[in-house]
Amino acid sequence: MQRRDALTLGAGLGLGAPLLSTPARAKTIPKPANWPGKPIRIVVAFPPGGLTDAYARMYADQLGSLIGATAVVENKPGAGAILGIDAVAKSPPDGHTLLMTTSGTVWQNRVLYSKLPYNLDRDLTPIALFPSGPLVVGVPPSSPARTMREFIEFARKTPGSMGTYAPGSIPHMVADQLNRAEGTQLQSVHYRGESPMWVDVASGQLQVAVGSYQAFATVQPRGVRAIGVTGSYRSPRLPDVPTIAEQGIAGRLYALEGGLPLMAPAGTPEAVLRTLSQVVVEGAESERAVKLRENFSIPNKPKNLAATRADWDRDVPVWVKLAVDLGIKLD
Repeated sequence: MQRRDALTLGAGLGLGAPLLSTPARAKTIPKPANWPGKPIRIVVAFPPGGLTDAYARMYADQLGSLIGATAVVENKPGAGAILGIDAVAKSPPDGHTLLMTTSGTVWQNRVLYSKLPYNLDRDLTPIALFPSGPLVVGVPPSSPARTMREFIEFARKTPGSMGTYAPGSIPHMVADQLNRAEGTQLQSVHYRGESPMWVDVASGQLQVAVGSYQAFATVQPRGVRAIGVTGSYRSPRLPDVPTIAEQGIAGRLYALEGGLPLMAPAGTPEAVLRTLSQVVVEGAESERAVKLRENFSIPNKPKNLAATRADWDRDVPVWVKLAVDLGIKLD
């Protein structure tokens, strides 16, 4: 979930900070001897300015303040996140190169693409899964729909377009699921970031879009209207907007929640992975992390390494099966 124009979400989140993070206070988390031996590079597989980017920059600062590391954030977008993922997958497994991306790019993509330059089952390992919270389904001011059911009835009769922030993303899968199960006529339009997508919703060039609350909120004053949210619970910032599932729209996809994985090359030492995970967990209690979650309407926090692995083993097969069942192919 990214933004790249004047609606970038950096304001109030410190996203305009330099890419280089250096120690800010005494170290509080033990770390392996002789690590890190050089700056840690965090590759973000999307453009600057979105939730993935915000988490990466915050985490870079936390590496400095909690273990005294120097961390550099490098945005490497392109090819549906394949470029950034490939760069990390082929890096030495020494704990000096990390990946921040969206769950779809490392979960569903293993079946959405017939061929990738890396093996998602073998080449990367998870450290943490940063929560993304419920995603908002928004329609332009001119739309007659006030609910998901009303939108479905409209989209059955009127061909239209749904904005997504990446191929194979949750919005992309939602559009495909609606077409298959509800008979809508939605064409997915993939954007490199959320800002231009939501601007096109506000102007009526898109009939609907799905994305983060914070990005949606930038165009809400222009009349863009929320008609539902994904996930199993309502957005704390939109308590009167029911989930898609609450509105009686059948489909397991709508109740699931993805996330934003922090990953390392497979083979990275276990002690390093534990330290990196501990920074995530302890950093989640910081004032900046709390503010970020509030701004993006995210009520939950990332889990430790063991819990992340357990969730990964449980959730990835579910997402993969959904992608297989939908039959989406991106190549």
